[in-house]
Order: sequence, then structure tokens, then C-alpha cells
Amino acid sequence: MANEKFDYVIVGGGSAGSVLADRLSADRTKTVLVLEAGRSDYPWDLFIQMPAALTFPSGNRFYDWRYQSDPEPHMHGRRIAHTRGKVLGGSSSINGMIFQRGNPLDYERWGADAGMETWDFAHCLPYFNRMETALAAEPDDELRGHDGPLVLERGPARNPLFQAFFRAAQQAGFARTNDVNGYRQEGFGPFDRNVHKGQRLSASRAYLRPHLDRPNLTVRTRALVSKINFDGIGTSDVRATGVSYRRNGKQHSVDAQEVVLCGGAINTPQLLQLSGVGDSTHLTSLGIKPVVDLPGVGENLQDHLEVYIQHACTQPVSMQPSLSLWRYPWIGLQWLFGRKGPAATNHFEGGGFVRSNEDVAYPNLMFHFLPVAVRYDGQKADAKHGYQVHIGPMYSDARGSLKITSTDPTVHPSMKFNYLSTEQDRREWVEAIRISRQILEQSAMAPFDGGELSPGPTVQTDEEILDWVARDAETALHPSCTAKMGPATDPMSVVDPLSMRVHGTSGLRVADASAMPYVTNGNIYAPVMMLAEKAADLIQGREPLAPIAAEFYRHGSSPVPDSLEGLDSRPQVTPARNQGAA
Repeated sequence: MANEKFDYVIVGGGSAGSVLADRLSADRTKTVLVLEAGRSDYPWDLFIQMPAALTFPSGNRFYDWRYQSDPEPHMHGRRIAHTRGKVLGGSSSINGMIFQRGNPLDYERWGADAGMETWDFAHCLPYFNRMETALAAEPDDELRGHDGPLVLERGPARNPLFQAFFRAAQQAGFARTNDVNGYRQEGFGPFDRNVHKGQRLSASRAYLRPHLDRPNLTVRTRALVSKINFDGIGTSDVRATGVSYRRNGKQHSVDAQEVVLCGGAINTPQLLQLSGVGDSTHLTSLGIKPVVDLPGVGENLQDHLEVYIQHACTQPVSMQPSLSLWRYPWIGLQWLFGRKGPAATNHFEGGGFVRSNEDVAYPNLMFHFLPVAVRYDGQKADAKHGYQVHIGPMYSDARGSLKITSTDPTVHPSMKFNYLSTEQDRREWVEAIRISRQILEQSAMAPFDGGELSPGPTVQTDEEILDWVARDAETALHPSCTAKMGPATDPMSVVDPLSMRVHGTSGLRVADASAMPYVTNGNIYAPVMMLAEKAADLIQGREPLAPIAAEFYRHGSSPVPDSLEGLDSRPQVTPARNQGAA
């Protein structure tokens, strides 16, 4: 029997895949198939739809790929758990719902690399705007979108702990900002969130589900793609012709004019390697016949690491009591019948961005403040009331790699992130902890401060701080850059930035976090969605949206960083005046 045929096969129904499914199927003359290895994001699934339930899917095999790093050599040999969404909507169906574009200078950095000129901020901004409806933005703000599928609600941050934290940041010498996604990222204030009317607004809900009735769009869940099929192997015309996948215990193959990989920074390089696209020496060692020798597949792995600085709270104003099991029924009923109450928010309602020293061009630290002391896995601090700050460096020069160890697609790849492996990374971690403590020790927090619970007063010296980070830090869940965009002349690039084609092939594209050349200085969901929006135009051969040369805040008088390349290799610096010892 002949294989089914589609114009586009999208591998992965996550964040980027949902965007591509919508934008590509909008052309009713083209047929689109989405293959998602995980389950559907059922409307009745409270773990997905209820914002405050975000801790439950993490580590749960029904929602999470449950990846782990290899033993990290600079973190006492710990394996770091990596939650990744295994469900329609991908990680946007189980993440913290924080919407951060990153700094405009992140994209200036992208655009400064050879061949990447069309990925600077002016070229990315129209795609950020196309995808969002920023409810808190002014109607005439050219830096924000006003009629896109992603409806963004600004965190109310009404809890007195938020207001005290913002005042404390100002007392420590840091600015307030009206909009971290607008003109000025640097500073502190409420955050935009993918929460709308008390419910999670995942990529699937925003882009995919509204169009499931299109006759040219087919979505299949629990379909694990095991291989990309090629013609012309061994010639100069290697073309992807479709994919093979397993569903309901049976093997299937489907043909496509274009295969678009949207599996993310882990699944996409894994599938490329399984299909013979990657470092030929490594593939041959596993008995895989190389199709295209691309040594950059799986390299350049980047992520954000973070810790929680937790304090006990002396006043009964934190959300800590809502973690009590006996309160869950009432909290659940409030949400079910009114989309209100503690379950209707992600609680990540505010925070900020700062520079840890005067030699960095734009913020390299991000703060998330929570009016509760709890870890992502739901483990709460031993306190009746508490609060915490999430903190970590945002553009570390540590680089890792990802490699398959088996030809079995169900075997997770080997991943090593090399956290804390560089002088820059270690220095900025010390600065991050000292700045966090400086803010939390300001007089604005004094009426609430019941003492530091974690790391605690015994952690003071640089060495003690780094040892605590190595023992306690978790990933912020932003893996990226493992199939980076760049010209074919760059031996480590994988994806053509003008077409999203995988170098050395035709009919094969990548549009997800793996294509990012550098991780941005915030949560990566928004950049991934922007990348997918732009990729949809490039894949369809449409004229990209016209660049918008909007002004944005730059620290100091220099219009651009002194050396964009230097962001990866800055010399050691002395912390700025307001970054003294805790």
C-alpha cells in the first residue's frame, strides 16, 4: 500500500509545532500533518489547564520526557533532571507560563554573526508583535503586539511581598520598569504571563486547537517519529521525502514535500542523528550510515541554571498556606467554577533583570520573585509563611553537547551541559547570590523577613557559594542551540538562517529552540514562538515582514555592546559598586 502523502509533515506538536501547524495550514491548498509523541492536551486535564498546578506534570511520565543530564563534572557529579513537555503544546503546556522576549541586544548579538543579519532585533520585532496581544501595553506602543493569538496578561503582583520586593530593589540601586518586554527590560516590575482569564494559554490553545477543524490539517498524538527518510544519499542532492513513526504498536511511513522538525533542543538533534545527519564519525560508531556530515548537530548546547534563595516570612501574607493538602478541594472549586483564587495564577507575577557588573552591556541576571517558598517539584520550605527569589546568570559561556548512544529512538541521548565550567560562569554566580541577598536585606523587606532559609547564613564566601550552587541548583528548563542557525561556511552551523533548511539537504527544515545560535537572557518560550512565526514565512517562501527600527533602552552611551563576540570571553571584572558582599 502506498504511503500517505502530505505537503508538510511537522515533527513535534509543541510550542513551535503549534505555530507552524496554524500558519502552514492557513494555506488551504497545502496539506499538513502534525506528529506528536505525547498525549493530547485534553481540555478537562486540570494539571495542564490550571495555572497553579504546574508542579504536578513535572517528573510525571504522562506529561514529561523526564530527561537527565550525564553526571555534571562541576556539580559534584549530579545528574540534572530536565523536564520537557510530552504533550500537545509541548513545554508550553507544563511550564511556568512566564513570557519573556529577552533583551533586544540578544538579537543584535544574533544578527552580528556572519550570515545572520536578518535575525537582528529590527527583523525579529515584527514577529514578536504578530504573535501577541499584550493587554497591558499602550495601544500605540510599536514595541508590543496588539492582535495576535497569544493573549498576555500582566501579573497583578498585588501581594504585599511583591510590592516590598520591588521597593527593596530600588533601595538597592536598581530601577523600576514599566514593561520588561517593552522599551526597557532592565529593572524590576510585574511580568507578562501566558495566563488568560485564569487558565493556562499554551501554544496549543492559542494556535493549534482553534484550527483543528481545517480539512487540510491532521494531528496525530502518541506518534513517535523514529527516522527521517531520504532520497539521493551519497549524491549532492540529498532530499528528505518523509518520516517513519510508531503509533499504536505499529510502524508507519508517510511522504512529504517538506519535513519540518519542531521537537526542541533535545528531540530535534536526536532525530537528526538517528537519521544519519550529524557527526559522521560518531554516527558510524553506532552503525548508522551517515547521510550528511554535520558535526554541529548536538553541539553548542546552552541552558540557564538557577537557585532559590528562600526566606521565612514573619507576617501571614505569603501563599504558603495554599500548599496545604486540606485546602486543595476549596482552591480547586474556586478555579473550576470561577477561574479564580490561588489556582488561577502561576504566582510568577513579577521580578526583574539586572547587570551583575558594569562591564556587561545588558542584563545578565534574571530574578523571579514568588510569595511562597517552594521548589518546582512541589517540595515546600519548612516555614509557616515564606517567599523566595529565583536567580541565575542568563548568558553563560558554558557550552555542552548532546549525542545519541543507541539507534533506539526511545533511548534518551547523552547530554552534558558543563554548568559552572568557566571562569565567567562561576564569577557571575557569586555576583548573582550577593546581589540577591543585597536586595532581600533592604529595609523594605524588613517587616516580612524571618531569616534566610536557603542557602542559610553558613554560606558566605565565594567558595561556599559555588559549592552550594553546585549541590543545589536546578535547570531553569531552557535547553537550546543544538542545531544552530548560521551560513554553510560555518562548520558548526546546522540550519540556513534564510530558509531554515538543514545544510546539505533539501525538503528538511528546523524551526525550534535548537536553531537558536545563543540562548536569550530570559525564559525562552517567547523567542521560540517568534522564531517559529518567522520560520513559517521562510518555509512558505513569503516575503518576511518588514523590519521595525524601534528605539529601545541601552545602558550607557555606547549604541551597541563594545564586542558582541566578547560576551563569550569577557575578562574577569570587579563587581560594580552596588554589588558588595552580602
